[in-house]
Amino acid sequence: MDTWQFKNRLADIQQQQVVIPNATVGKAYTARFDFAQLKWEDFTWSGINGLEDIGLAYDTATAEIKGTPVKSGDFKIRLQYRLQGQAEETPLNEKLVSLVINPNPRSLWKDLPSDREGAFWKEDNVTAFAPLGDKHLVAASKRGRSHANTGAYRDDDFAFTHLADSGWSILAVADGAGSAIASREGSRLACNYIIDYFEKEFSPALQADFDALLAEYATTGSDATQKKLTRFVYDILGAAAFTTHKKLDEFAGGQGMSLKDFHSTLIFVLLKKYVHGYVIMSFGVGDCPIGLVHTGASDITLMNRLDVGEFGGGTRFITMPEIFKSDTFATRFGFKLVPGFSYLMLMTDGIYDPKFEVEANLDRLSAWQSLLADLGGQNDDRIQVTLDAPSEDTARQLAAWMDFWSPGNHDDRTLMIIC
Repeated sequence: MDTWQFKNRLADIQQQQVVIPNATVGKAYTARFDFAQLKWEDFTWSGINGLEDIGLAYDTATAEIKGTPVKSGDFKIRLQYRLQGQAEETPLNEKLVSLVINPNPRSLWKDLPSDREGAFWKEDNVTAFAPLGDKHLVAASKRGRSHANTGAYRDDDFAFTHLADSGWSILAVADGAGSAIASREGSRLACNYIIDYFEKEFSPALQADFDALLAEYATTGSDATQKKLTRFVYDILGAAAFTTHKKLDEFAGGQGMSLKDFHSTLIFVLLKKYVHGYVIMSFGVGDCPIGLVHTGASDITLMNRLDVGEFGGGTRFITMPEIFKSDTFATRFGFKLVPGFSYLMLMTDGIYDPKFEVEANLDRLSAWQSLLADLGGQNDDRIQVTLDAPSEDTARQLAAWMDFWSPGNHDDRTLMIIC
């Protein structure tokens, strides 16, 4: 090739616009130069130096930039090459190509501790592990990025107990309303009041009444017995919910504050193993789901009605007196007798929103199977929660898993799993 032809060809390459995809710090990246599309078939060799400093490398065999970026910025990388007809001793030609590496979105969020001297302070992140009869409880509650970014408090909470004498377990999860100034205390008190109620009021006599009803139901399965059981669940769980509401009202008054300042959702479950199977009784107000994953993840039962859609997206709270007067109050209760189950999950919307997206998915077994696969390690962070052999480490794994990234979903996250 004549000298002027080389010069013209090199000038064309220098003026040619070459665009490669943007990268993100911490995410695996691959960008290939398509020599045919770029009309670079006359390249006999190509290379790029200096990519190692930003966590990348150039593969001359495949003409690909690969790696996981460690720095963000607008970089000018030097693509070196030779053209057909150029001798090996000829100085390499160079073309500057722009590569934009965006910062990892997670790095833009601050993690400021909440004020320990502030009213109603509580830990920003908590975990729990405990045996519950022949099952185990694994739970974690983590302050969301939106709260951590400003040093605000965790509004979610949970509580549980196992009554060894009777075999009953009581589980509660609550999500304080972000718009209420003391909702973090409302959620804490709501959970604790539920535990306190059943520890004091679920007497041996009441338990004996239930045992008799359950034995009759397991034997006959009659509609009459079913109605008696439904009434029992309504009475005992309804009394617990209403007592919690009243105690929250009394507490607010004692603080010289409005009950609305303590707005919180609330879900709770009573669980016990009988010879007939596992009894699961539930109550819920708000948008926190209770999911019963049957043995072998073969089916799913949503144990509560969520307060979404029907109220135009408005969440209801245990602090609202109107929920106890509503015609739909009876729909807030659930009862199941099952021979066995794999998982019982109570969660706040910090988990539900990113993992299920819409309410309709809560009734889809495939959505719960996807969640279980996610917990099992099929996630971007490759974090596995070992639910098949639960331990205190499992609770820590669950807390680490809760750091998952989901654009637009930065609320507090609480998940309680019985397995």
